[in-house]
Parts: sequence; structure tokens; C-alpha cells
Amino acid sequence: MISSFFHIVFYNPIYNALVALVALAPKGDVGIAVIIITIVIRLILLPFSLSAARTQRAMKILEPRIKELKEKHKGNKEKEALETLALYKEARVNPFASILTVFIQIPVLLALYWVFRYEPFSIINTARLYAITPIPHVISLEFLGLISVTGKSIVLAVLAGVTQFLQAHAALSGTMKPSDASKQGGFQQMMGMQLKYVFPFLIATISYTTSGAVALYFITTNLVGVVQEWYVKRTIMHQIQQ
Repeated sequence: MISSFFHIVFYNPIYNALVALVALAPKGDVGIAVIIITIVIRLILLPFSLSAARTQRAMKILEPRIKELKEKHKGNKEKEALETLALYKEARVNPFASILTVFIQIPVLLALYWVFRYEPFSIINTARLYAITPIPHVISLEFLGLISVTGKSIVLAVLAGVTQFLQAHAALSGTMKPSDASKQGGFQQMMGMQLKYVFPFLIATISYTTSGAVALYFITTNLVGVVQEWYVKRTIMHQIQQ
């Protein structure tokens, strides 16, 4: 039941869109189609991603004021909760935005990843195609005629790891510096270090052991993430601080 719902709502639409893009791409370049579909998916999810990024940075800025409220209303949880919610409202922050964004993005991004991972574009799975989906007459599995999107590529794997580091650095900049030496601050620092230095290595390993298409997906989504964080930092942050 869940598997059928996932394929009907997420997997099949993304597969069809990717096949259509291959049909439209110059020389049927699968690598170009992978980049375009990744950007399109990220743009569709952009409102949710921006909301989560804004919330993350806003929560960090509001942290000292929240701490003051806890000290002011120590022992009165109800008063503390009401004033904290009022503070969030004043700053136009939804503390649950990040959780909602994760739940929305997970099935879409998993479907995108699995299509790249399990569909060999040397053979189009016509059983999954819609009637309106064009079938590519020419398919090139060499990205720009240089790098295989079905085989392993150390170059793309390294780029996937590097761009993941850049994305993590942009996302964590100014949000993982604890305001005190508490255990929570230590935990935030530890998680930040893992996201910044361990996760890029993991992404590079996955990219190398799967395929060039998966690596291109990670590279593209990471670069879009860097631009998104720059936008949030430069354009949205002043709204929070007003």
C-alpha cells in the first residue's frame, strides 16, 4: 500500500519528468537532464526550504531572549510558554517549520535519488511512462561527452564531497555557535562538526560507490543549497532583526 502510493505520487512522476528531459536535452545527455530535474525539484521545494532556513537562523538570534524568559518565569511553565510563543509571533517565526519541511522533502528527495540509483537509462522502462511522456530517440550516458553517469567517477565524487562541505559551512555559519558552555551548546558543536566534516566524506563515498548520476544530483543540490543559504543570510536576516 505505502509502496504503491510512493511510486504513484513521487517515483513515477519524477521518472517520467527525467525521461522527458532526456528527450529534450542536447544529444539526449542524461547528465544534463539530471541537473535540470534536480534544480526543478529544489525550486518546487524552495518555499519550504527557505522557511526552514529562516527558522534555523531566527531561533539562534532569539536564543538569548528565550533564555531571559526562562530565567524570568522560572517555575511558571505556562507563563514562559505563552511569552515564548508571543516572541516567535513577533519575530514571524514558526518553530515547527523545519520539521514540516523535512517531512515534505524526504519522499521527494528519496524518489529522486532512487530513480538515479536504480533506473538504467540505457534501457527506458516504458511500463512506467505516461502516454504523454516523449521517448528519447538518442540517449547519451556520457555527461558532456566526458564522464559516464552510470559508472563510477572519482572526479564527480570529490566534487560532491566538496560541495557538501560548502553547503554545510554556509548552512551552519552563525547558527552553530553556542551562546554558553552548556551541554546543549557542546552537543550543537559536535553535530556541527559532524555535518561539516563527516557528512561530506559520506556523500563522496556514496557518490563514488553508486554512479555519476547520483554524484551529479548531490553536486547540483548542494550548489543550490549554497545559493539558498546566501539568500537567507543576505535578504531575510534583516527582517528577523527588525
